[in-house]
Amino acid sequence: MDEMLTTRQVAKYLNVNEKMIYALIADKGLPASKVTGKWLFPLELVRQWVENGTQNFPEQGKLPPYHGLVLISGVEDLLLDTLINTFNLKHSEHIALYGLAGSLGGLNALRKNLCHIACFRSTDEHSDMSASFMDKESAQAPAVVNLCHREQGLIIQKNNPLGLLSVKDLSQKGVTIVNHRLGTGGRQLLDRELKRFGMGRGTVHGYENCVSRHMDAGLAVLNGSAHAAPGPRSVANLLGLDFISLGWERFDLFVNKDNFFDQGVQLFLAMLKGKVIQRTVEKLGGYELSMTGKMVYPDTANDDEQ
Repeated sequence: MDEMLTTRQVAKYLNVNEKMIYALIADKGLPASKVTGKWLFPLELVRQWVENGTQNFPEQGKLPPYHGLVLISGVEDLLLDTLINTFNLKHSEHIALYGLAGSLGGLNALRKNLCHIACFRSTDEHSDMSASFMDKESAQAPAVVNLCHREQGLIIQKNNPLGLLSVKDLSQKGVTIVNHRLGTGGRQLLDRELKRFGMGRGTVHGYENCVSRHMDAGLAVLNGSAHAAPGPRSVANLLGLDFISLGWERFDLFVNKDNFFDQGVQLFLAMLKGKVIQRTVEKLGGYELSMTGKMVYPDTANDDEQ
């Protein structure tokens, strides 16, 4: 388990006043978890948060010359899993390996040249971090290609026996949830909605009961150990569960520019325009592909107009 810092310790670590810590949690997405009424801060996630907000980051070493291995890190997704599995079956001289690290962890791995592709969910709480990472003045800024838009919300039991309509209903007596670990999209989604309704984390039974993957959360709802869990519609559909939509998010692939034209990376990106991704979306639901495969950054369309 990551080393946990108290509010006083994290304030000392960041060299700021303790009162500033609460503003950083609310306004800048400082990773934090409230346990028994007190804030705790996982040191490793705080370090990632600081690194991803750093300007003029020192240049790192380069990945070794491409030799058939495509390294992918960041946010998990069923559609991404299908693409990786299909890539490995289709291209026998290449292999794609995936490491679950969350949006911040994926960007951090890309910045350190530990992977070729980072999977990143674009949300308001991540906008400052992604903007600093894509500093247009930096020649090392990664290329960004859209994978999809996906629908996020609450995965709930089939036929909604408890009559849940929103996150507000999770505070009802007898309702238990399963959550995602700190720093993940599912956890941030739930925290955003709790804040919107003015609810504390302690009002939701099971808030500290965390799993690593969306499918684990969906299976907990399916087997009855939880009544709800934050996650994407695709998981609910696959498991035959019900779903409460909380909105859509953009899911992008940040690609190391030095390795953008490596054969394996290009073969993987080519799959974004193939039939496999279309068939998978038709089967799972919860995805929208109008931007899929398009270059988000650099914006070549705007460059042509200038």
